[in-house]
Amino acid sequence: MRIPAVIMRGGTSKGVFFHERDLPPAGAARDRFILAAYGSPDPYRRQVDGLGGATSTTSKVAVIGDGAAHGVHVTYDFGQVGIDHPLVDRRGNCGNISSAVGPFAVDEGLVEVTEPVTEVRFLNLNTGKVIVAHVPVHDGRFDPVGDFELPGVPGTGSSIQLDYLDPSGAVTGRLLPTGNVRDVLDVPGVGRLEVSLVDAANPLVFVRWEDLGLTGLEQPDEIDADAGLLARIEKVRAHAGVLAGIAETPEQATAEVPSVPKLSFVGAPRDYQLSNGATMTADQTTLRAAMMSMGRLHRSYPLTGAIATSVAAAVTGTLVHDVATGANGQTRIGHPAGVLPMVAEAHQHDGGWTVEQVSGFRTSRRLMEGHVLVPDQMLSERQPNDDPHETTRGPQGSGDDEEAGTA
Repeated sequence: MRIPAVIMRGGTSKGVFFHERDLPPAGAARDRFILAAYGSPDPYRRQVDGLGGATSTTSKVAVIGDGAAHGVHVTYDFGQVGIDHPLVDRRGNCGNISSAVGPFAVDEGLVEVTEPVTEVRFLNLNTGKVIVAHVPVHDGRFDPVGDFELPGVPGTGSSIQLDYLDPSGAVTGRLLPTGNVRDVLDVPGVGRLEVSLVDAANPLVFVRWEDLGLTGLEQPDEIDADAGLLARIEKVRAHAGVLAGIAETPEQATAEVPSVPKLSFVGAPRDYQLSNGATMTADQTTLRAAMMSMGRLHRSYPLTGAIATSVAAAVTGTLVHDVATGANGQTRIGHPAGVLPMVAEAHQHDGGWTVEQVSGFRTSRRLMEGHVLVPDQMLSERQPNDDPHETTRGPQGSGDDEEAGTA
């Protein structure tokens, strides 16, 4: 099988972009193709037989469809492709890959182009949420050149503003999945610890650095090299997934829903060393945070995670609000690669909280265009992912046996 594809970098991630019209129907056949294209599952975790990059940030896929039926320009279906497991996890969205949807739509002629900025409205099928991308354009095409620096990406690029409209309850249906600004988890092998669960663009469980024996000064490689610590972190994340109603058991959360909720460590601002060796001082940030992604510490900070974090900083009583200093609608997240500024406001209404919009900024670039080749015999044989229950999706997205765009 030979299918047109484009590789895009979006923010600090990259993935293969497909037109929905070019792929097999949604479901097992499509996932077999995606897994084979990425070289998954690979027990050696290298994805050497495909396009996957052997990390969670480089093993992502985007399927772009016609959005006319939804009143938007395009639809966007995100998938986190398993590296050593035959799984395309569609529970939740990816903010980094989202930042490449607008540039892709412009260059593929899916929207009417206006200069110097084209607004692209797209529906994320995973969450049922609309996102507006403000895409810089020059001579009718996306202009990737600019002076905006995104920590975690070398060089500079043009700034793409992403407006997440009504991001609350993207996966669980509620901004506060349990109805509480903080809860107590009792995790075997870890103990009792306070957490805050917030679902905005993606669900996150927030824990204090100190509650897992950390200082907030650790480098990502230090955390990733500690197998015992990683196991404890995953236990906390899995139990939070059950508390949020995303999985029925911690075991199911680990095996079938590794992408959400994501876990973020948070704490008050402090001086710490960035991954490039520079020093971040406390006065440059609102809080010190780092986020886990598919069992490893993210080298920067995902945009959907930043959305949930900035919203949590605005909600009185959460762990994030308690440690953040001087947020006032604008949050500067100090993460392993630098600082990520976010703008979010949360308002109390009828005993709950509402969030109209959260804005963040990213860069993107078109890296490659061509065709993905997969031998037909790799698609005709029954694969482990033939079971439709192995491909997961948020409750507001389209099901595996539905056509894309019917959510």
